[in-house]
Amino acid sequence: MAEVHGSCDERFAGVREALARHLDGDELGASIAVDLDGETVVDIWGGYQDPDRTTPWTQDTIVNVWSTTKCVLNLAALMLVERGDLDVYAPVGNYWPEFSAKGKKDVEVRHLMSHTSGVSGWEQPFSVRDMYDWETACERLAQQRPWWEPGTASGYHAATQGFLVGEVIRRITNKTLARFVADEIAGPLGADFQVGARERDRDRVASLVAPPRAEPAGDVDPTSLAVRTFTAPVMSVKATASPEWRAADLGALNGHSNARGVLDVLRVLSLGGEAGGVRLLSEKTIELVFDQQSHGVDLVLGEPFRWGIGYCLGSPVVPYVPVGRTFFWGGWGGSLAVMDLDRRLTVTYMMNAMAPGLLGSARSEAYVRAVYDAL
Repeated sequence: MAEVHGSCDERFAGVREALARHLDGDELGASIAVDLDGETVVDIWGGYQDPDRTTPWTQDTIVNVWSTTKCVLNLAALMLVERGDLDVYAPVGNYWPEFSAKGKKDVEVRHLMSHTSGVSGWEQPFSVRDMYDWETACERLAQQRPWWEPGTASGYHAATQGFLVGEVIRRITNKTLARFVADEIAGPLGADFQVGARERDRDRVASLVAPPRAEPAGDVDPTSLAVRTFTAPVMSVKATASPEWRAADLGALNGHSNARGVLDVLRVLSLGGEAGGVRLLSEKTIELVFDQQSHGVDLVLGEPFRWGIGYCLGSPVVPYVPVGRTFFWGGWGGSLAVMDLDRRLTVTYMMNAMAPGLLGSARSEAYVRAVYDAL
């Protein structure tokens, strides 16, 4: 059986066994971390950083975590709420006046955070390279009309949420999201998490392996919200290895970390706003997450999702995440972060071999179920 490194409380031996089993199968390199009531009870990793299996995945290996980055983006916004600098029920235009154009004056910050603003993609043409120019990308979003009536339904803001929420954060703090995360989240918490990846960290960044290509079922409607969102821009796994991607501020897409690094950030949400002696939020501010903003079939994802402010509160797409005072999100290919407030539990999983589908995977399910089976 594959070798698994790190520490694992004996109570959670099933998690270690599940990782070993998948490293012998469909996993290339991965890490899993679990915090229970302020104690890191699982911090394990194994496999390889590269498809040729020449470089082992180590304790310090990091990887592009795709949309798991959104969990940190929305934490940053909640921190501004905590400080009294941001009202999620206020119009976005209060902070970013240009955004009020083209029928968006009533779009509120909560709509950006819950994927209900109607601005789920850029108008064509728009490429991955266009995202590297922050100011122009934001200007284009400000000048767009919503693609549906804001606040009436969710439509996953796959790439745009990083710019929409990130620009509000920048207008308030005069800091880019990457700088805000470094100075005010990762730094104080001692967490190995960064938006983008520093040049000096290049050798410890694992290579992403794209999932098997899925052929569309039936005819594809080029005017559908899903197509418009996912083709403006078309995401590229290859691009994640470029210096331009790693230098960019893509708050919805290019966080770089591992399970322990993500855990060290997000456990603050599961533990009432304080972790490791550092308080970022009050319990009152965390309660905002549970203010349901939409519940139904997501107009972009085509599956039912229940969105609170900043995080998903439940979906049959991931039935292995328990209902209750729990919220979560993950990244393309299967990475996942679960915050369970009832149990003061945080579960994170980051990997480089991407599974099919936008959220979760059979591997995610195996690890999360193993954690809950141990409780």
